[in-house]
Amino acid sequence: MSGLLCRRRRKEAAVTDLQEEGKNAINAPMSPTPIDLHPEDTLLEENEERTMIDPNSKEETKFKELVKVLIDWINEVLVEERIIVKNLEEDLYDGQVLQKLLETLGSRKLNVAEVTQSEIGQKQKLQTVLEAVQELLRPQGWAIRWNVDSVHGKNLVAILHLLVALAMHFRAPIRLPEHVCVQVVVVKKREGLLQTAHVTEELTTTTEMMMGKFERDAFDTLFDHAPDKLSVVKKSLITFVNKHLNKLNLEVTELETQFADGVYLVLLMGLLEGYFVPLHNFYLTPEGFEQKVHNVAFSFELMQDGGLKKPKARPEDIVNLDLKSTLRVLYNLFTKYKHLD
Repeated sequence: MSGLLCRRRRKEAAVTDLQEEGKNAINAPMSPTPIDLHPEDTLLEENEERTMIDPNSKEETKFKELVKVLIDWINEVLVEERIIVKNLEEDLYDGQVLQKLLETLGSRKLNVAEVTQSEIGQKQKLQTVLEAVQELLRPQGWAIRWNVDSVHGKNLVAILHLLVALAMHFRAPIRLPEHVCVQVVVVKKREGLLQTAHVTEELTTTTEMMMGKFERDAFDTLFDHAPDKLSVVKKSLITFVNKHLNKLNLEVTELETQFADGVYLVLLMGLLEGYFVPLHNFYLTPEGFEQKVHNVAFSFELMQDGGLKKPKARPEDIVNLDLKSTLRVLYNLFTKYKHLD
């Protein structure tokens, strides 16, 4: 019995020593910020590697905004599933939410078990979901910076890379903060010792660069290769909107700017659908960015009520005078309502 107790104490002491070694390695002079490690983050096999976000990076405004925007987006997409995500690492690691998200966004059903409690079952589900994601993203050349182990291991950097890619692919009507970077601590065991390094991980670039990885449409081609035809399209759309806005003694001469506050979009939808839009539902004279975004988002709701699909453009892009986004929205209206008197 005494021998058994001695062996157990030696094992416990070894685990404690290893954890202390991990903390000492992390908090060494080469690492400017002390890191509060979970015990499992220090129990590594030879050449095994773990990564974690520097706590200071988690407190940066842009990082917090990115996480919040993505959580709000997921919850909006899955509102009919009655799924509420509060924490990306804890709520997405088992593949259940990711499965529902991909099925809803892609209008497809994945061949996976609905509920999986075991780690093996969760990883099998994740494998199926992530393979489906890779099929979607492969044609755009998007770098796959996540895998089953990193997502199931609650690696927030990997999960954020995955969600940003999905948001861009499905043209989510959200505005991701640009140039979000985090400091990542990499812990690796070599020759029995833990070694650490700090690396900068880029989570987002510019919206234009990220969107450039995905499918181009007719307006991309017009802008790049046929500016003369673009002017013809703009003229046709101006004629179309004025045909209806003139009924309210309003006139559009500049598509680039006159739809940016959302007022004309809301009024136009009322004219096209034949109803009066109550003034308390939108800002007739919006002040500031948020009120303009509210107006454009409200006009998008009216478009959906009229039977149109939710615009792939983001309200923020319209407000920021993105001509291509504005043209896409107006062209959809033109396609449906061009025969109206």
